[in-house]
Amino acid sequence: MILKLINSTQMHGRFYTKRDKEKVKQLLLTGRSYREIKKLLDIPKSTISTWFGKTLKRPINAQSRRKHFARIHKLASIALKKKWKMKREEEAQFLKNKIESEIKIYPFGNIGFYKSLLAMLYWAEGEKSERGSGTKFTNTDPNLAKLYVTLLKKCYDIDETKFSVRLYLHYYHSIKKAKKFWSKTLNIPLSQFYNKIYIKKRSKTKRFRKNFAGICFIYYANTKIRKELLELGHYLEKIITKSAPVAQWIEQLAADQKVAGSTPARRI
Repeated sequence: MILKLINSTQMHGRFYTKRDKEKVKQLLLTGRSYREIKKLLDIPKSTISTWFGKTLKRPINAQSRRKHFARIHKLASIALKKKWKMKREEEAQFLKNKIESEIKIYPFGNIGFYKSLLAMLYWAEGEKSERGSGTKFTNTDPNLAKLYVTLLKKCYDIDETKFSVRLYLHYYHSIKKAKKFWSKTLNIPLSQFYNKIYIKKRSKTKRFRKNFAGICFIYYANTKIRKELLELGHYLEKIITKSAPVAQWIEQLAADQKVAGSTPARRI
């Protein structure tokens, strides 16, 4: 009885012999996992770990290696995403501080500053054809459309009744909700929206990115404003991109250009 106790080990109220321990060792050396050995011999994983966790170097089979690498890859991916998130947040904060510092010296009290912004915005997104009438601006971004209308009102004596809006929607848009959204965003009454709206049907073959509230066409019944904005845009392009001194171009602009058909609003 004493010899039996010497040749056995007691774990959690159960006795294990050297033979049990040797079986576990051999199974570990063949690449079996703790879980597999537990199922085969009904020996807890904690007991197996106590016996061989720090002393036995086990071979790693292909399946265990794949699991190991998958776990490492997941942990590395999480760490990398966290690192890049922190970097983006730091860059965003740096840019925010930089802009807040620089914008203090911008000439927001100068009507010419606003008109320059409006000219560049219209040159990029407005109607440029000489055949058409009025001033037309098209975009899907509500903030950009709102900026355009706001600048137009700041730079010119605008007749609000001359605005009209047309929407280009897709099958998934609600016409009623889209109209209300753009009316509120642009501060233009629903009565000045076109009743006829083009609805693009769902394509069975082509994929397209869903936009928030469709495409908005903003029309203002004044052709001279369009011509003035495009002309100003061209002059600004020449001043900025050419090698001639800015002062020289400003003098030429003052001498040659006469603002026709528009009256600037008061300075703010």
